[in-house]
Amino acid sequence: MSSVGTRVFVARLAGTTVFDPLGDEVGRVRDVVVLVRPKGAPRAVGLVVEVPGRRRVFLPLTRVTAVDAGQVISTGLVNMRRFEQRATETLVVGELLDRTVDLADGSGQATVEDVAIELQRGGDWLVTKVFVRRRPAGKTGLLRRRGETLLVPVEGVIALGRTSTTAQGAELLLAQYEDLKAADLADVLHDLGTTRRLEVAVALDNERLADVLEELPEDDQVAILQGLELTRAADVLEAMQPDDAADLLGELPDEQAAELLELMEPEEAKDVRRLLAYEDNTAGGLMTTEPVILGPETSIAAALAHVRRQDLAPALASMVFVARPPLETPTGRFIGVVHLQRMLREPPHEAIGSIVDTDVEAIPVDAPLMSVTRQLATYNLLALPVVDDDKRLLGAVSVDDVLDHLLPEDWRETDEEPRVVLPATPATPAAGRVGGGRG
Repeated sequence: MSSVGTRVFVARLAGTTVFDPLGDEVGRVRDVVVLVRPKGAPRAVGLVVEVPGRRRVFLPLTRVTAVDAGQVISTGLVNMRRFEQRATETLVVGELLDRTVDLADGSGQATVEDVAIELQRGGDWLVTKVFVRRRPAGKTGLLRRRGETLLVPVEGVIALGRTSTTAQGAELLLAQYEDLKAADLADVLHDLGTTRRLEVAVALDNERLADVLEELPEDDQVAILQGLELTRAADVLEAMQPDDAADLLGELPDEQAAELLELMEPEEAKDVRRLLAYEDNTAGGLMTTEPVILGPETSIAAALAHVRRQDLAPALASMVFVARPPLETPTGRFIGVVHLQRMLREPPHEAIGSIVDTDVEAIPVDAPLMSVTRQLATYNLLALPVVDDDKRLLGAVSVDDVLDHLLPEDWRETDEEPRVVLPATPATPAAGRVGGGRG
């Protein structure tokens, strides 16, 4: 049992496993929710716990019976509704760490690196200490990992709450989520406030931000892209898959989209412009222009090396598209596909031209979404070639692209099981996010 005076540092608590009284794992701590009050120390009211399925739920601290090394013990049932932050609440990891504050003794500014919460006699958990790194004299901008560290009482810092207008870094928050997949980090960003979401996005490198943007709802994508400097936004678009970049640019005002396209590298912009010319719910609007395309003389060993690329989506890695030169889209005449499983069964020195599957029917660029879906399902394929009237390969549609268009627009946000909406049927009303998480 936690005793009065138990002190817990939040940055160390993040990632700790939560167990129920029977010893079964409930999830992992991702953040601590505090109420920053005008007078008195901020009060910690609960934990944000990530449970299986990437759902983040609220666990009141009144249901926490012990906080020991490497574990948190809870009692009672955990409300499995998705956590939704209230206006009066502040997330320690998400919003306080890396915050620039003024030291109350007038000695300058510092950056918050950790916050300590402590159990009081009445059962409340209060923020009692703040671990900060002092800004070196004469240093401007966000504080980096330099300067003296101090453990000060919470009264020793000013602007710990949301009233500070100083830009906030994101180094410590990102360290907590360094190992998350892009889709999981997208969930974290989505749950942050608008300002904090942009601060964290700015701190990501271009490749990581591009991966995360591809997993975010469209309104979050647009808000982040519009919050970046134009040259940075163009660099991020270049790092995205061409089809995802085209989808995102299609949500922007025409003038802004055109400006970003002009700032992109010509080769990258060319593919995106071509995709923007197609209707959304057609094969051309769904496809990517960067599948694995090889000539028939390529050896199986070389083809396998191509599909091992880390940046290649699993669906696109399931097959190699074989065409005559040129091998960049639009290619020469499309020949057929070679399936990954077939390559694994054949001698590595053989040419892929000897094992081409010509029975996979390529789809025209203007094929509607329903036709693409039907063909993927009929032949149990993960991707389909897209060709023009001259049988030149233009790109490929993968099953994940199709699912993104079949699912409701808010499928990333709702706690309901997403229902596939076929194009021929009226769209169902969007399900709102389940709010609260306290009852």
